[in-house]
Amino acid sequence: MDAALTRGSTEAVEDIEIQLLLEALFRRYHYDFRHYARASIKRRLRQAREQLGFSDFTAMQQALLHGDALVTRLLDYLTVQVSEMFRDPGYFRAIREQVLPHLRTYPSLKLWIAGCSHGEELYSFAILLHEEGLLDRTLIYATDINPAALEAAQSGVYALDRLAAFTQNHQRAGGKTSLSDYYTTAYGRAVFDKKLRAQVVFSDHSLVTDAVFAECQFVSCRNVMIYFDRPLQDRAVGLFKDSLSRRGFLGLGSKETLRFSAHADAFSDFVREEKIYQRRDG
Repeated sequence: MDAALTRGSTEAVEDIEIQLLLEALFRRYHYDFRHYARASIKRRLRQAREQLGFSDFTAMQQALLHGDALVTRLLDYLTVQVSEMFRDPGYFRAIREQVLPHLRTYPSLKLWIAGCSHGEELYSFAILLHEEGLLDRTLIYATDINPAALEAAQSGVYALDRLAAFTQNHQRAGGKTSLSDYYTTAYGRAVFDKKLRAQVVFSDHSLVTDAVFAECQFVSCRNVMIYFDRPLQDRAVGLFKDSLSRRGFLGLGSKETLRFSAHADAFSDFVREEKIYQRRDG
């Protein structure tokens, strides 16, 4: 048999195995990755297969269906948990200088951080709002589909060797205080002040399967939709649109855009270079 034909046949079988594995994950545990960008999912699943010691995806599917041990470990591969505090400092500076003057006019605020990962963005917002005198009247929803990530976010504990980058980002984002004011250190870890999460509601929420749960003035969902296919991106943006109050704000990641979204007409550019949009009236 021709080598190219054999290779194509092998890849076709692998694609079927992956489809069946994702279907099993959804039907057994209700985590739906079936409409994530296939190239990204395939890359992560291959990494999981190799590092977890499975011979093929069919063996992974069997382990997933007949025991609960694999699902938590698999979620760590399928959900991106890499971030840092005040990531893309220009984004947070734009929020501080251009968005917050509008949000100050509300008697109370609701902010939704969709895909909060280990909480780096959550604490960034909490510190920014504290510095601007708005934290006490802001309710923050921090959501993710990975229970382990939510638990890490609730703990507010980070390795000390990450603090230098966090501190630099904070200053570049226009920080008005020292980041060290917000954490204590012990045993090689930094623990952020629990007061920063006093106004936070942590919740399991999926942009793939769940519905709108609150009206917010700001939604921040960064570097999540780049892993979705186009229909799933449209679903997510539709959720954000329906979650936002009139003239509310949506922040996306640096490589994300609403330009080709089915809901693009519902938003206007607010800070174009930082991917911050404003919901139109109506």
